[in-house]
Amino acid sequence: MKQLSQEAEQIMVERFGKDALIALATTENGVPYVRHVNAYYENGAFYIITYALSNKMKQIAKNPAVAIAGDWFTAHGTGINLGYFGKKENQAIAGTLKKVFSQWIDNGHNDFTDENTIILRIDLTDGLLLSHGTRYEF
Repeated sequence: MKQLSQEAEQIMVERFGKDALIALATTENGVPYVRHVNAYYENGAFYIITYALSNKMKQIAKNPAVAIAGDWFTAHGTGINLGYFGKKENQAIAGTLKKVFSQWIDNGHNDFTDENTIILRIDLTDGLLLSHGTRYEF
């Protein structure tokens, strides 16, 4: 990914460096699928807690190219399954996600004893961010 300007990065953090709803698009056999997901942005990537056996993860396993859209923002990226939420290598980002998603993370929707509860990272490859008449492309 081309580096975001300091101003664009600041806008990304303000908009998405918290519990943010984004649209995530995947494909299967040339057919696009879109769903809304709760996501968190940090350093050029979005993080999502999801289920390893979900359709989106099956689609990403076959084709990791994804598209996302949010508040005056659209981008392409690569979906990467970081694996089980509770594994040692995910400890730092899992701790951040627990704080960011604290309003709903323990509502019974997630089973953190299930190793299929994973973290999906979307590494951005290119995108367009609009803010107050300014266009940021990367």
